[in-house]
Amino acid sequence: MSTANQNLKLELAYTIFCDDVRLEVGNKLSLIGVFQNMLVQQMPVSLIKFAIVNHWRGEGRYLSEVRILSPDKKQPVVVSEPAPFEIAQGGHTDNVSFFVNVTFHTPGEYWVQTLINSTLFDEQPLLIMDARTASQPADAASEAIN
Repeated sequence: MSTANQNLKLELAYTIFCDDVRLEVGNKLSLIGVFQNMLVQQMPVSLIKFAIVNHWRGEGRYLSEVRILSPDKKQPVVVSEPAPFEIAQGGHTDNVSFFVNVTFHTPGEYWVQTLINSTLFDEQPLLIMDARTASQPADAASEAIN
């Protein structure tokens, strides 16, 4: 975390990648198709829908953006619109970013970045593997399949 982020009363508790998110009765989130990495049958691969869930703790008003960068971190694959959120003192909230028709052209380690108030707050790797060329242990493959 950068020194700028240390001055914020904000903590990113977790980030989850999934196929979809639904809001259920009682403001409960249902996450569909949770994954950490993707093992795909061929490249390029297009995801019809892709959701990123950030769970925040703290307090204050913030503007959140999520972007996915290419493995070299030079090209954005997709960028969300800025979304405001507010957390009451000692509270928590979830911020969900939806993306449609996201295309990953090559296998590699992509970067999911979360920005708060236009400043990088966190980044998580997202590994996209081509099943035709991936060589990995069997237990790692079972975790990676989407």
